[in-house]
Amino acid sequence: MRSAQILYNPTSGLFPVAPAIPSAERALRAAGWAVDSVETRSGEHATELAADAAARGIHAVFAVGGDGTIGQVASGLLGSKTALGILPAGTANVWGKELGMQPFSWIARNALEENATLLADAPIYAVDVGICNQQPFLMWAGLGLDAITVQKIEPRLRFEKFFTVPEYAASIILTATHWRGISLRFWADDEKIEGNYVLAVINNIRHYMGGLTNLSPDAMLDDGLFDLWLFSGKNLGDALRPVFEMWSGKHINSATTRRISFKKLRIEADTAFAVQTDGEPRFDTKVAEISVQTRSLRVLMPPNSLDALSQEPVKGYL
Repeated sequence: MRSAQILYNPTSGLFPVAPAIPSAERALRAAGWAVDSVETRSGEHATELAADAAARGIHAVFAVGGDGTIGQVASGLLGSKTALGILPAGTANVWGKELGMQPFSWIARNALEENATLLADAPIYAVDVGICNQQPFLMWAGLGLDAITVQKIEPRLRFEKFFTVPEYAASIILTATHWRGISLRFWADDEKIEGNYVLAVINNIRHYMGGLTNLSPDAMLDDGLFDLWLFSGKNLGDALRPVFEMWSGKHINSATTRRISFKKLRIEADTAFAVQTDGEPRFDTKVAEISVQTRSLRVLMPPNSLDALSQEPVKGYL
């Protein structure tokens, strides 16, 4: 019998998710899984529980929560045969949007059960994971305008999450009024780039800005490459331009935007810069080393996600 563990963050999202966990358990058991559920106490606890499940040979760990929770669980599964199942129940749920999944919410209270049913017999694909100064990330690493904004608004209380989009937009505009960018040097594989940038984003997925924009329309989750997006500038107009260009899709051909695909990236600056990964504030540093761990995480993939995959599904184990 296939074995599963559900790890859920009781503080994720706008509404308590714990009452819906039994419905996900029932859906998996009906599909032939042996399943138990554990409440996480912190991000570190989620990673530890996932790593323990992998060490015990659990076939799949289902992460219930937002993008932060999903990333923390994924960190504990890297390099193992245990698959990650995503049951989005956070605020932005960008990973869920990337995979075409309906997140749990007040108006979608059956979403956990429906998504568990969807994933119960889904194929497993191995996807790429980024490492930034030893911090794994699934979606993006950002520095400049977005990292400073994330630092200002995270962490948030549950009632504050009702105002995520306007709060994020207001914070970006406020930050942009005095942000003049930062002088950065990049080594993307064998190519050196340098300049003054208001924003730099490293991504492995298509969506960005809480899922509101399509940053890399042709990004693949398993091709061994990440994209580096550089937005140059030095003043208020330059700082706001990337936001509006991404909303309209004009950043793709903008004269002030550059896209470079890479496997290894080094970033240096003379002054410390803030870094965020997957929407979580991480650290300030003068040097960031980013590498792509090719196909290092196994994920149960729903049907709507298959156009973002370039390789065949993983054989065996489940």
